[in-house]
Amino acid sequence: MSTTGATADPLAALGALPGVAESVESVRKAVDRVYGHRIMRRRSNEITSEAALRGARGSAALSGADWALEEVRRRTDFSGDDEARAVGAALRLTAEAGQLLSVWRQSPLRVLARLHLVAAADKADEVGRPRQAGEPVDEPLLALPLPEAAEAHGRLDGLAALLMAGGSAPALVTAAVVHGELLALRPFTSHNGLVARAAERIVLVGSGLDPKSVCPAEVGYAELGPAAYLEALDGYASGTPEGMAAWIAHCGSAVTLGARESTAVCEALQRGAA
Repeated sequence: MSTTGATADPLAALGALPGVAESVESVRKAVDRVYGHRIMRRRSNEITSEAALRGARGSAALSGADWALEEVRRRTDFSGDDEARAVGAALRLTAEAGQLLSVWRQSPLRVLARLHLVAAADKADEVGRPRQAGEPVDEPLLALPLPEAAEAHGRLDGLAALLMAGGSAPALVTAAVVHGELLALRPFTSHNGLVARAAERIVLVGSGLDPKSVCPAEVGYAELGPAAYLEALDGYASGTPEGMAAWIAHCGSAVTLGARESTAVCEALQRGAA
């Protein structure tokens, strides 16, 4: 994993990069606004459900299936073309992520395997395990150089060890690194983007930053657009302090926009308009 130096807690070191503390504080304020809304105290389950739907739609959009929210809400069959399958996978992952919090703390690799199994259930021989040497990766929207399978395995093990060791890094930083590293490695033969964003959601919820999962970063990434997403990811992959800080800031902006989306849902419910 790319960090700015070898320390006992490299994730905490990333939290000291220029601008990162400001991103962390901005996210905290946005999350606090949602959780402080009067509707959240009475109807939080509805907000969580709506955030899950909107987050799945946003994640699918970043994987090339940019459907209108109402189309996602209306459809029941997602077995048709590639776009439909991507939306279906995003919905399944969003539902599954909430069931894996306790396992994540003990074994992130087991959770990632489970997420891939859920996302790519139709690829029997390749599901739920990291790719092997020579296997191609179906992730056409990501143009980063693809690490060899052995390197991906080693870096994935290193990431898991860091996560299980814990540390003092802010939740946003940890979530951004998990997301960015999985995109950079593409450890599975398919659905890496969907899995990476689901894993980020697990970190944000499990850390206590967003315990009710009402701040869907996927909504923010979709709103900011694929071009900005890929540009920020290039920064992460560069491993430079500036690039890492830019990626964390992008992730922070996405969480902030997700929080804003749920705040708007709260306001609509309060007005009786939704």
